[in-house]
Amino acid sequence: MFSVRDAVPADVDTICEFNQRLALETESRMIPPEVLRGGVLAALTIPDRLHYWVAVTSDDHAQVIGQVAVSYEWSDWRNGWIWWLQSVYVDSDWRGRGVFRTLLEKIRTDASIHANVIGLRLYVEHENAPARATYEKLGFVPAGYEVMEAMWADATARPFN
Repeated sequence: MFSVRDAVPADVDTICEFNQRLALETESRMIPPEVLRGGVLAALTIPDRLHYWVAVTSDDHAQVIGQVAVSYEWSDWRNGWIWWLQSVYVDSDWRGRGVFRTLLEKIRTDASIHANVIGLRLYVEHENAPARATYEKLGFVPAGYEVMEAMWADATARPFN
């Protein structure tokens, strides 16, 4: 079995490892470790930037087996917060066992405490059919938008403090 808790700074190594795996699996890219570590540490120590939840085994080792992070978007049109799920990753040995579903239930519960949170969003790679199927099974629907970006060429090469 497993449970879900807020991530803490001691989880930094596992979260970095999971994010590196996620980048390789979904985008075939390697993120510079020092940039990734800086970003994860900033998230774990400055909660307004990003909030992580982790799923951990219920045994004596309390191994982290999955993660989800949330960033925050204010919608002026809806007068409320949209929580964006990101850095969604479940260790391959634990996929198909309800880890993401349990993480999502915890996030929905935490979001429901705040009257001004109006919904959840996430983005998913077009080609990632297994992830799309999982998200749809859990109530997510295409939003009718396509994400566009104008990223600086070295955006993942520069460390930010």
